[in-house]
Amino acid sequence: MNLLLRWIAAAAAVAAAAYFVPGIRVTGGVQTYLVVALILGVVNAVARPIVKGMSCGLIVLTLGLFLFVINAAMLWITSLVARQLGYGFYVETFTAALVGSIVITLVSWVLSLFLKDDD
Repeated sequence: MNLLLRWIAAAAAVAAAAYFVPGIRVTGGVQTYLVVALILGVVNAVARPIVKGMSCGLIVLTLGLFLFVINAAMLWITSLVARQLGYGFYVETFTAALVGSIVITLVSWVLSLFLKDDD
């Protein structure tokens, strides 16, 4: 049940980014948001650790600020995968990806405060 709630929270975070960030568009309904949240989760689980490992020198050199660039890249990759699968999720610029990843992170964090862990 907790996994389902976290998935819905991620979809809500994507919806918030699409609403607040110019340059991020979603065409479609709730299904599109849910699929994009699922794709984002898979991309973050598979590609993000590899990219972080390859760029750990830059992460240290920039005192962690390069993680924002990595998060933006993961959002952009999610956009590419979603479009290849036929879902309307568009990230038009790097700035939109950067701001969108920050919005998604903040909204996901706030919503996760209301979800209890399975400890």
